[in-house]
Amino acid sequence: MTDEVEIYTDGGCSPNPGEGAWACLLRYKGVEKTLSGYEQQTTNNRMELMAALMALRALKRPSVVQLYTDSQYVKNGLESWISGWQARGWRTADKKPVLNADLWQALLAEANKHQMRYTWVRGHSGHVENERVDELVRKTRLSRGKLESDHV
Repeated sequence: MTDEVEIYTDGGCSPNPGEGAWACLLRYKGVEKTLSGYEQQTTNNRMELMAALMALRALKRPSVVQLYTDSQYVKNGLESWISGWQARGWRTADKKPVLNADLWQALLAEANKHQMRYTWVRGHSGHVENERVDELVRKTRLSRGKLESDHV
């Protein structure tokens, strides 16, 4: 795996639950691509997961991936919690069903194709790429997913 890709993700919902959107920025050898999507009835956590999932699905071959997220839920889930959930048949430590298990399972399948590294960035703190995907989330939600296809 010699391809190195940076991915920046964000998702949001207003109200939560309610209308939501996700966005991601992929950077490979100086070339950038953005993707975004909209859901009418969802949650903030689902949109954060969708951003990471759709970014990984956009990769054409196994890569070294540095994923940046402002979601502790996504970072901790992928780095720490997911192996326990999987071992317990997608149950939490207190035996409750894992929320968003469908997205976690899909995300795990995609992440397993790559060499993954995760970095948490504080949202709304001036991090340039995080601010870009946050703005794309807002625009996508307000346009209900009907953005022009400039996403490059």
